[in-house]
Amino acid sequence: MRDRLLAAEKVKAIDWRDGALHLLDQRALPSRESWVTCTTVDEVAQAIRSMVVRGASAIGISAAYGLVLAARSRLAEGGDWQAAWEEDYALLADSRPTAANLFWALQRMRDRLDRLKKPADPLAVLEAEAIAIHESDREANLVMAQLGVERIRRHQGNAQAILTHGNAGALSTGGVGTALGVIRAAFLEGLVEQVYANETRPWLQGSRLTAWELAGEGVPVTVNADSAGAHILKTKGVTWVVVGADCIAANGDVIGKIGTYQLAVCAMHHGVRFMVVAPSSTLDLMMATGEDVALEERDPDELRDIVGQWLEVDTYNPVFDVTPADLIDVIVTEKGIVERPDAAKLAKLMCRKRLH
Repeated sequence: MRDRLLAAEKVKAIDWRDGALHLLDQRALPSRESWVTCTTVDEVAQAIRSMVVRGASAIGISAAYGLVLAARSRLAEGGDWQAAWEEDYALLADSRPTAANLFWALQRMRDRLDRLKKPADPLAVLEAEAIAIHESDREANLVMAQLGVERIRRHQGNAQAILTHGNAGALSTGGVGTALGVIRAAFLEGLVEQVYANETRPWLQGSRLTAWELAGEGVPVTVNADSAGAHILKTKGVTWVVVGADCIAANGDVIGKIGTYQLAVCAMHHGVRFMVVAPSSTLDLMMATGEDVALEERDPDELRDIVGQWLEVDTYNPVFDVTPADLIDVIVTEKGIVERPDAAKLAKLMCRKRLH
């Protein structure tokens, strides 16, 4: 399966080359493919804030490269470059406050710098660490895809309908994707009859990004309004909802794209199994429950422009919601699978070595 997934791979959203970070501008998709080149940490932070790059893993990878760019600039300035570098660290940490992978990647880069021994070149060491984070995510995607497709096959061994929400694909990771990695693998195994993609307002990650990714690889995908999700679960024979996550609390609560919670409620009502696919770096054992996270809200004006007409009303624009653990059937990580997650099971999972 690993080789087949790699052979089918068509989408790449992050490219580190010639000392610069190149990001596929996800705001322009699907109408055009354009790239944004970042040569400074400020440009990386702005790319994260402005949704040039999005998705928990992709944000973390980009931030790691951002710290490489920061180190290059601070070393050139001389003086106490590490103190100045910590300011850049804080800038990136503030760019998207909910994504657990962002803080995980930043901390990993700081830890590597703390272990630095003279006469090692700090810039070379940090660059190697950022590349390792990127490559590790790519490999984790492949492992999760294989684990997830086996669970789908075990539940029902023929072609079936799957519903997904948001974009947890190659555009949001360093590889084939988390949720979409599983869906891609299931399609290659003949286990996908139809994928339904919630449009995912207000940024339309489902219709602009997920549908673009899947259609480009020949996966049968239908875009539907978010409000049609429950009706589709009731009438279209969907057997699995498969989604990604931006953060997973110690008890198994999942912080995901806004609309995930209501989808999980509807899935339980209709007897549809609910799968969350995310690398172990998304799990924060220091966060007891999902209620402990500060959920990001974006500019209310994102909701006021309706087909060219401006709404002069109050708007509420949360980016994420919390899906309680008791609504989740399976969490898939590169370390293994947890069914009906709880604190004890997830703590045990995090003690495991990574699967290969």
